[in-house]
Amino acid sequence: MSEMEPTPDARQAVLEKYRKGLVQVYTGNGKGKTTAAFGQALRAVGQGFRVCVIQFMKGRKYGEFLAAERCLPNLTVHLSGLDSFVMRDHPAPPDIELARQGLDLAREAVASGDYDMVILDEINVAVDFKLIPLAEVIDIIQTRPPTLDLILTGRYAPPEIVELADTVSEIREIKHHYNAGIKDRAGIEY
Repeated sequence: MSEMEPTPDARQAVLEKYRKGLVQVYTGNGKGKTTAAFGQALRAVGQGFRVCVIQFMKGRKYGEFLAAERCLPNLTVHLSGLDSFVMRDHPAPPDIELARQGLDLAREAVASGDYDMVILDEINVAVDFKLIPLAEVIDIIQTRPPTLDLILTGRYAPPEIVELADTVSEIREIKHHYNAGIKDRAGIEY
């Protein structure tokens, strides 16, 4: 390396300074939105990034939570829900409270500077079920640090969030094994 050529650390510092964080949305009625987000998380962790996931409306330690806990110190997963279904038109007070706590966690994670990527899993559903206000999610998107990658998952992505996103993928169900009577199972649904 010549004296004029920047060191790898200096080159990386310049790249980070000018890196634009992306907003990605995974939505639609098909299976695989959370899986896609965790694929992005795994890719980011593999590159040395720190990732925080907040899972709205989920209270069970799914496989991705357990894998992060056991094997991936740069991947932090927080559960912000109960291990039960939420009634769309009549959410229970604990469902609302846990979603609001998740939103507070999201704000903290985004603003902390501790993470390179934050994933808000099922946040679109939490907004659609009126557990958290859309305006507050939009505020998180608009005020995030410019280099932070932010991923929002869940059915029913509001048009306002779609408009703000850099990438939107709609996952459409064509066929699902549930319709053939095959039950959920470890390693596939959880």
